Amino acid sequence: MCTVAATISDNGVHLSPAALREALGWELKPQGLCKDDRCVPVRGHADLVTQTGVDLAGFAGLLSRPLAMDVEERVAYLGASAAERAAQLASLQAPDFTLPDLNGTLHSLSEYRGNKVLLVAYASW
Repeated sequence: MCTVAATISDNGVHLSPAALREALGWELKPQGLCKDDRCVPVRGHADLVTQTGVDLAGFAGLLSRPLAMDVEERVAYLGASAAERAAQLASLQAPDFTLPDLNGTLHSLSEYRGNKVLLVAYASW
């Protein structure tokens, strides 16, 4: 989870170029929005980059990533693209996570790579 400054208006949520870089690792360059050696052109997307920054919903759409946002609660989540999720599923490897046991000792799934693991999940709802 990352907290960044954003401009919220009737036109949506906008991140400054610095906030976009800090939160998501993307930079606004003359050739477009870039992350590492990958750049996505923003020409033809005049509403994407404005004086108040980069429109978060437009950015999500440009990258084909789902966006869940609650402006009143001041929270947004940018999900992984369908291509990223498909690649993860094709690998047949569960993503790493860390949870405490009943004694409070933390355990990560990656500690058990190469071993068979039984996960039991419970939800009270």
